[in-house]
Amino acid sequence: MRTRLMRRSTAAAGALVLALAAAIAAPGTTARAADPAYQVLVFSKTAGFRHDSIPAGIEAIHSLGTANSFTVTATEDSAAFTPANLADYEAVVFLNTTGDVLAEAQQSALQSYVDGGGGFVGIHAAADTEYEWPQYEQLVGARFKSHPAIQQATITTEDGTHPATAHLGPAWTRTDEWYNYRTNPRSSVRVLQSLDESTYSGGEMGGDHPITWCHPQGTGRSFYTGLGHTSESYADPAFRSLLLGGIRYAAGVAPADCSPRGGTGDPPPGGEALSTNVHLFYYPWYGTPAGQGSWRHWQQGGHTPPEDIGADLYPALGPYDSGDAAGAVDQHMKWVARSGAGVIVYSWWGRGGYEDGLARRALDAAQRQGIKVAWHIEPYSGRTAQSVVDDITYLDQTYGSHPAFYRDAAHGNRPAYYIFESLRIADWSPLDQVTPTATVLAQTTDTTKIAHFSGLYTYDGIAGATAPGWKQAGDYAKAHNLIWAPSVAPGYVDDRAVPGNTTPTLGRSDGVTYDKEWNNALDPAIGGSPTWVSVTSFNEWHEGSSIEPASSNPPAGHGYQTFSGAYGKTGAAAESAYLDRTRYWVGEFIKRHGGE
Repeated sequence: MRTRLMRRSTAAAGALVLALAAAIAAPGTTARAADPAYQVLVFSKTAGFRHDSIPAGIEAIHSLGTANSFTVTATEDSAAFTPANLADYEAVVFLNTTGDVLAEAQQSALQSYVDGGGGFVGIHAAADTEYEWPQYEQLVGARFKSHPAIQQATITTEDGTHPATAHLGPAWTRTDEWYNYRTNPRSSVRVLQSLDESTYSGGEMGGDHPITWCHPQGTGRSFYTGLGHTSESYADPAFRSLLLGGIRYAAGVAPADCSPRGGTGDPPPGGEALSTNVHLFYYPWYGTPAGQGSWRHWQQGGHTPPEDIGADLYPALGPYDSGDAAGAVDQHMKWVARSGAGVIVYSWWGRGGYEDGLARRALDAAQRQGIKVAWHIEPYSGRTAQSVVDDITYLDQTYGSHPAFYRDAAHGNRPAYYIFESLRIADWSPLDQVTPTATVLAQTTDTTKIAHFSGLYTYDGIAGATAPGWKQAGDYAKAHNLIWAPSVAPGYVDDRAVPGNTTPTLGRSDGVTYDKEWNNALDPAIGGSPTWVSVTSFNEWHEGSSIEPASSNPPAGHGYQTFSGAYGKTGAAAESAYLDRTRYWVGEFIKRHGGE
């Protein structure tokens, strides 16, 4: 159905000395003005396992303080936790504390201190502390559950603006003891770093594994990192810079947005981890004169952007540029995270093409939100079975080391490639070169047409309402250990993009259509028990199938539709209706079929 659309391929004396010392102590950061002097209390009492790294940690924080305007008092005396004593400090650091180390009155003093404007920093085993104090879990963010052996892993930077992580790149490979937590804190904290569970053994967080985070606590601030088990950690300049940034934030001298992920207009995504079994088709083909020198795709159907575009809905962002990584693309990935989907399927039109040139920006933006990227290999001019094999090799070699590159842990850690209009090519035998290490899906429900493929999907935004052939396709896939990824859509209306179109369209019916298609996919008697569910689409505006927020007040005079009425929401509240409904269905998928 998409082939009907045209396509183109951030003082006092001695301040300078202190600032320079801070820059030396925190490699990778730019020089800054010295902070005002303040005091930090480091608490390292243990009532359980005792870390050999505690002395190294105390020494490191002392050194950071000497170079960065704060005085450190280190203690293991719980009597320090009185309202009068805590009032002298801007931040309290729990350095590898374990077990129950505070009496009830001391707990109350710490809680009142932070709620009243103080700062808390938890390092590593701080999450293995105070199990008898219910409020402590909220303060630290999550409690320790288990850990595998010390080993190397890759950490993903989800927020590169926080003073604790601003010096880090998108990925950081290091050796430590990697904690699993009893709950995922994402819904109530700002996740700054997460672990890529595919890079080590023993991760138990279902692929969404926060490891460093922060959040407001009353009128105070809390910062936690699961790093810091080994003594060697405290000699690592990058880790010391992370600690410094966390202390500065907690002490209130380095402002940061630690509201739960989503920012303004994006409430926290709900507590569940993002599901890597729900995939959103994503289109990076849009352009504007400011970004690309001319309009791309928005003018389809003979329209004149920016007010007049080839779509029946008008984006909440307006006609944006897919190369605007810090603007539109970053917002897209926040919205994807809000939907609960953990994977986007990136529309890709060949090596060296427009979308290929923007792929790394999309991967970077996805990685900041914990989103993974699979690939939709489109029917570019000259596409053959062998060229698709070469494309898969190219994509893996070019982008496969990126932390956002999707690899399915449940199926041999293979990347995923959806092949649009696979029926255009009769002989796919060259795929045998890549399918031992890659999941390659055909677009069909005809199981006689999927030889050499790893599974099948549908894409069609209308067929999901009746699910023709879905049960048979799903049963066949299950019997033959193949992937079945039926596609659901909120509707399909392309009248403005394809003037005079006489082929079927499908209205949204205020959300009824989307619910029907999801129900069909998840009903074993209709949908055949999917491995994944693919959503058509996040942002294919021409087809009117997008769940990306649509403006509730589009330019007048063009006949635009809105989401008003969907699921009982009206006006601006309806703009995110389909994102939020997707999160609901992600939960239903997990509930009915298990998995992530």
